[in-house]
Amino acid sequence: MARKKQDKLKDRYKELDGKIKLPVKGEKAIRADLLISFEFAYPDKDTEIGIDTEEFTALCPWTGLPDSGTLSVQYVPGERCLELKSLKYYLLSYRSVGIVQEHAAHRILADLVATCAPRLMTVVLDYQMRGGLHTVVTVQHAQDD
Repeated sequence: MARKKQDKLKDRYKELDGKIKLPVKGEKAIRADLLISFEFAYPDKDTEIGIDTEEFTALCPWTGLPDSGTLSVQYVPGERCLELKSLKYYLLSYRSVGIVQEHAAHRILADLVATCAPRLMTVVLDYQMRGGLHTVVTVQHAQDD
């Protein structure tokens, strides 16, 4: 009898999936064109800049359900610095994108490096626990000398 109830519940879950279609977009929806940088007046100085937000959100590419977590960016600028308002708008563009955490971390790093060409940059994407598992992805860029 318990088996029949479980099967019935599984069927109801499948019905839900059919009724709700979350608007999952592909990586083309990520707005790297929003990122801007400005001239850094002290490129010869070892200056470390840290930026973090607890509001990073993307979608699971398979279920369409939201994934959220903390994003931290640490970098040593070269000639340019990231402009923060443009970074915020860029990060908001991930809200409807279906992307796994590992790919999101690499994509963010690539887009930020392309924008400001830092001497060194580290991106840490720390998602909230999902399915009893906690995952942190760290990616780095170091400028070739």
